[in-house]
Amino acid sequence: MTVGTTLPLLKDPQMQFGATTFFAKQHKGDTCGSNGLPLTPNSIIIVGRAQTLKTINCPYLCQYLDFIRGKHERTIVVSQYCGTPLAELIEKRRFEPEEIVQIAYQILEGLKVLHGRKIVHRTLSNDNILLQSSGDVKLFNYGLFHMSKFGSLVSFPVFQVLYTAPEVFLNGINRLSSDPKCDIWSLGVCLAELALNKVLWSSLKLGQKIRKILSMLQVNGSILEKIAREHNSYEQYLEMPEDLKEIIEECLNVLPSHRPTCDLLLKKPCFQQFKAKEGEGFRKICPPFEIFTIHELYHWWQLAGGDVLLELKKQGLIRSSPPILSLPSLVLIEGVVLGQDRNPATLYDPRIAQMPLDALYQRFAHIPFPVFYPLIHSKSEIIADADPPPYDATALPLVIKEKDPEYQLHRVILLRRLLHGYPFTKDFIVEQSAKDIPPLLRGEIWAALLNIQADYETTYTRIDKVTHTTTDRQIEVDIPRCHQYNELLSSADGHKKLKRILKAWVYQNSQYVYWQGLDSLTAPFLYLNFNDEGKAFACLSAFVPKFLHNFFLKDNSVVIEEYLCKFSQLIAFHDPDLANHLHEINFYPQLFAIPWFLTLFSHVFPLYKILHLWDRLLLCDSSFPIHIGLSVLTQLRDRLLTSGFNECILLFSDLPEVDIEKCVLLSTSTYQNTPRSVTSREHENGKFHKKDELDIVGLKLEELKKERCPRISANDVVNFVRNRPNDVLLIDIRNPTMYSRCSVMGSINIPFSSVSFSDNIIDNIGLHSAALKSKGHKVVVVIGDADTDLETFPTFLLQCNISKVCVLHGGFNRLLSVTPTVLTSNNAM
Repeated sequence: MTVGTTLPLLKDPQMQFGATTFFAKQHKGDTCGSNGLPLTPNSIIIVGRAQTLKTINCPYLCQYLDFIRGKHERTIVVSQYCGTPLAELIEKRRFEPEEIVQIAYQILEGLKVLHGRKIVHRTLSNDNILLQSSGDVKLFNYGLFHMSKFGSLVSFPVFQVLYTAPEVFLNGINRLSSDPKCDIWSLGVCLAELALNKVLWSSLKLGQKIRKILSMLQVNGSILEKIAREHNSYEQYLEMPEDLKEIIEECLNVLPSHRPTCDLLLKKPCFQQFKAKEGEGFRKICPPFEIFTIHELYHWWQLAGGDVLLELKKQGLIRSSPPILSLPSLVLIEGVVLGQDRNPATLYDPRIAQMPLDALYQRFAHIPFPVFYPLIHSKSEIIADADPPPYDATALPLVIKEKDPEYQLHRVILLRRLLHGYPFTKDFIVEQSAKDIPPLLRGEIWAALLNIQADYETTYTRIDKVTHTTTDRQIEVDIPRCHQYNELLSSADGHKKLKRILKAWVYQNSQYVYWQGLDSLTAPFLYLNFNDEGKAFACLSAFVPKFLHNFFLKDNSVVIEEYLCKFSQLIAFHDPDLANHLHEINFYPQLFAIPWFLTLFSHVFPLYKILHLWDRLLLCDSSFPIHIGLSVLTQLRDRLLTSGFNECILLFSDLPEVDIEKCVLLSTSTYQNTPRSVTSREHENGKFHKKDELDIVGLKLEELKKERCPRISANDVVNFVRNRPNDVLLIDIRNPTMYSRCSVMGSINIPFSSVSFSDNIIDNIGLHSAALKSKGHKVVVVIGDADTDLETFPTFLLQCNISKVCVLHGGFNRLLSVTPTVLTSNNAM
């Protein structure tokens, strides 16, 4: 393959997919459940149950890619669809016995995976067995019976009449369970068709086919022989190899208990040759490397303009009719509909719509070949010069970048490689995540940023998630209200998973109690890891200690109060005008911000906004949520400045639309331009915030509540003096005598006693007022000692609308232990 040729990579015969569609059963009337809430639509239950099918990855099973919920309970299933159905080849070509045995082996391997997950195929037929150009087969449409909850959520029977085992008809097709042995019968019928090269009973009508299957219960001898005689294929039956004949005979046993399981059949000698071939080389030790997955290709196809609904309409699988034709003749008070003809569109349509990929091929045809093989750790100059120029999308808004197929291809390929190397590539992942996080890989990247270890599944499995606890009732009340606009979280499976995760968290964190809002905090992790509860739980367990340390104590009032005080001080630090206005009207953060910080905005914003917000949050420390709160107020600033107390209450009771991208940019800007100690808290987790004697420690809440301007640590002041002297304005308010003996380098002296605080006029401080007026972006650090009032002077500057005012914690004496490069002395004075 020559450099620059990428289409052969994309045009892999296995990288094809198609879609089917059907209707879920509708509830009659506005029926409510036992909790008084409306019943969850069956289509949502189907989408929730179907998610686990995405996790199945077997070479003999088509991969499920997507489940889309349409109007009027329509459900669309997108899955891998490649190869030719065996039903189209029967009677057109002859299958050799060795080939049939190989097909049987691969079908059994696929069924073994399904049955191991307690999934019964129920629609196994030669229509749903796809023969690849390589000679291998893949099973298709194996998840319909599972996702429809054993057929109870749809109005049509889930089976293929000709291939269905007799006991299914005897037990009732609507029975809410099914024995995996019915798939073994279906396998026998499929192999019989291949061996005899006949489509069985093709001329019979539906009822006749069912009677024919039930008549097998009366057969005393060989069912395969009976089938062969009825189809004038007795000679083929006699010529059939004994091992193949034995397999089919055992599968076509009318007694399910006498049919073998997949494991028993796979132990037959004729299958050992295929097991030996699969064990060759390193296949068992190291799984085959994939340049990209079919899930990623499907994602890029959608970004490049692919529309499943549109393709289904084009190919006639979705047909619309005028609404007036669907009106009933009569609707009773109870909601019962009378006189409405059955809509034929609600019946099951087995047709498959193949999705065209030409637009994707054209869009990606120019992409250089090396893009699919990025080098991460090291590059020689020669290789670096030969690399294609990177795809530049830095000027594009995040929303546009997430919709750009070419950009997402570059990002997904690169970050997938980095994830393969986790945890050794953690630094690279952090570096790349700072640019942006591809939506397709967000769950895995979040887990990496939270340092989730490989044994998370074992830890989760060992936790008791079943025993009833006192918090169960509150959890059950909260879950039906948690982001229920999301189809996954509103599904029955979503409710069960969320409850288990919350119970596990409460069980593991006995020092905490369940607070309302914890469900909202868990929702983003479950949404991103819907098929991996253990990972969702591990992410939550790592997230809370880092960002919400001690927030869920039974008495968390001190922790919350400290957090809100820091929030008020941060507002004063960056926006004194807004801080003064809110203070004058007595509108404090306690009135609106507690749900913000207790749930880190997951209870305030919709899920898609939370994902973007937390992308940035996970790269920062526990102070970042305060900056998010400031960015929200900044967007509402104009309305707040013109509102009184009552208007502000009404404004936050129904929070206006917030631009989340602007929110991320603003909060990132203030986070980067705020000294770390300004937002430092006494109750933050020491594991993530190491402190020494020059940091702010021992500050009591009573003192903090009195101060409107934040404190800054000696460490941050020293850093300013040594490394960024042009970014700080140091104001020493001690008396001139003390200042002359020893002072901080570059500081100016404004004695506290020389300032008149009667009016909020900056000129009252004298000659140095000009320095404050023209300070620009500089941080103003007020330095005093025990003889000076460290509350009045900074508050005066705040009331004069001077921004970035803070006070040195511990006063001037805290700096005496620092090397002389920070302090100067003038003994002559």
